[in-house]
Amino acid sequence: MPGAVTSSREAPPSVPASFESALAKLPEGYVDGIFGNRSWGVTVKRSQDGKRTWLYGEELGGSDIVSFNLYRLAGLGSILKPCEMSSAKVIEFVLGFEPSAEKAVATIVAK
Repeated sequence: MPGAVTSSREAPPSVPASFESALAKLPEGYVDGIFGNRSWGVTVKRSQDGKRTWLYGEELGGSDIVSFNLYRLAGLGSILKPCEMSSAKVIEFVLGFEPSAEKAVATIVAK
Protein backbone atom coordinates (compact mmCIF):
# COMPACT_ATOMS: atom_id res chain seq x y z
CA MET A 1 0.00 0.00 0.00
CA PRO A 2 1.54 3.35 -0.97
CA GLY A 3 2.45 5.53 1.98
CA ALA A 4 2.16 2.65 4.44
CA VAL A 5 4.46 2.72 7.44
CA THR A 6 6.91 -0.15 7.44
CA SER A 7 8.02 -1.92 10.56
CA SER A 8 10.90 -0.27 12.39
CA ARG A 9 12.36 -3.75 12.84
CA GLU A 10 13.21 -4.08 9.16
CA ALA A 11 16.91 -3.95 8.37
CA PRO A 12 18.00 -0.59 6.98
CA PRO A 13 19.28 -0.46 3.39
CA SER A 14 22.94 -1.38 3.33
CA VAL A 15 25.60 1.31 3.12
CA PRO A 16 28.44 0.36 0.74
CA ALA A 17 31.71 -0.47 2.50
CA SER A 18 33.54 1.75 0.01
CA PHE A 19 31.39 4.70 1.19
CA GLU A 20 32.14 4.07 4.87
CA SER A 21 35.84 3.68 4.11
CA ALA A 22 35.98 6.96 2.14
CA LEU A 23 34.04 8.76 4.89
CA ALA A 24 36.40 7.45 7.58
CA LYS A 25 39.35 8.95 5.68
CA LEU A 26 37.88 12.47 5.70
CA PRO A 27 39.39 14.64 8.43
CA GLU A 28 37.31 15.88 11.36
CA GLY A 29 36.32 19.54 11.13
CA TYR A 30 36.48 21.78 8.09
CA VAL A 31 38.38 20.99 4.90
CA ASP A 32 38.46 22.47 1.41
CA GLY A 33 38.60 20.13 -1.54
CA ILE A 34 37.50 19.27 -5.05
CA PHE A 35 34.48 17.37 -6.32
CA GLY A 36 33.39 17.33 -9.95
CA ASN A 37 36.11 19.84 -10.89
CA ARG A 38 34.56 22.37 -8.49
CA SER A 39 35.80 23.72 -5.16
CA TRP A 40 33.93 22.62 -2.04
CA GLY A 41 34.07 23.32 1.68
CA VAL A 42 33.17 20.34 3.86
CA THR A 43 32.64 19.98 7.60
CA VAL A 44 32.69 16.55 9.23
CA LYS A 45 31.71 15.93 12.85
CA ARG A 46 31.86 12.58 14.64
CA SER A 47 30.17 11.77 17.93
CA GLN A 48 32.45 10.80 20.80
CA ASP A 49 30.97 7.30 20.91
CA GLY A 50 31.53 6.84 17.16
CA LYS A 51 27.87 6.04 16.48
CA ARG A 52 27.10 9.15 14.41
CA THR A 53 28.92 10.99 11.64
CA TRP A 54 27.55 14.25 10.22
CA LEU A 55 28.76 15.86 7.00
CA TYR A 56 27.80 19.18 5.44
CA GLY A 57 29.40 20.25 2.17
CA GLU A 58 28.92 23.44 0.18
CA GLU A 59 30.07 24.21 -3.33
CA LEU A 60 32.30 27.29 -2.98
CA GLY A 61 31.12 29.96 -5.40
CA GLY A 62 28.06 27.89 -6.29
CA SER A 63 24.76 26.76 -4.87
CA ASP A 64 25.06 22.98 -4.51
CA ILE A 65 25.15 21.30 -1.09
CA VAL A 66 25.51 17.80 0.37
CA SER A 67 24.34 16.98 3.87
CA PHE A 68 23.71 13.75 5.77
CA ASN A 69 23.99 11.80 9.00
CA LEU A 70 25.36 8.27 9.16
CA TYR A 71 24.27 6.20 12.17
CA ARG A 72 26.01 3.00 13.20
CA LEU A 73 23.42 0.65 14.65
CA ALA A 74 24.18 -2.17 17.06
CA GLY A 75 23.98 -5.44 15.14
CA LEU A 76 22.32 -3.88 12.09
CA GLY A 77 25.20 -2.13 10.35
CA SER A 78 24.83 1.52 9.39
CA ILE A 79 21.97 3.67 8.17
CA LEU A 80 22.46 6.69 5.95
CA LYS A 81 20.07 9.62 6.41
CA PRO A 82 20.56 12.22 3.65
CA CYS A 83 19.11 15.67 4.29
CA GLU A 84 16.58 16.32 1.51
CA MET A 85 18.60 14.67 -1.26
CA SER A 86 19.11 11.17 -2.59
CA SER A 87 21.41 8.61 -1.00
CA ALA A 88 23.01 8.20 -4.44
CA LYS A 89 24.07 11.88 -4.46
CA VAL A 90 25.59 11.56 -0.98
CA ILE A 91 27.47 8.36 -1.84
CA GLU A 92 28.77 9.78 -5.12
CA PHE A 93 30.02 12.89 -3.31
CA VAL A 94 31.84 11.06 -0.53
CA LEU A 95 33.46 8.63 -2.96
CA GLY A 96 34.57 11.43 -5.30
CA PHE A 97 35.51 14.26 -2.91
CA GLU A 98 39.25 14.96 -2.72
CA PRO A 99 40.28 17.00 0.35
CA SER A 100 43.12 19.50 0.00
CA ALA A 101 46.48 18.00 0.91
CA GLU A 102 47.26 20.59 3.63
CA LYS A 103 44.34 19.63 5.92
CA ALA A 104 44.77 15.90 5.34
CA VAL A 105 48.46 16.07 6.33
CA ALA A 106 47.73 18.25 9.38
CA THR A 107 45.09 15.78 10.58
CA ILE A 108 47.43 12.80 10.24
CA VAL A 109 50.23 14.60 12.11
CA ALA A 110 47.85 15.68 14.91
CA LYS A 111 46.75 12.08 15.57
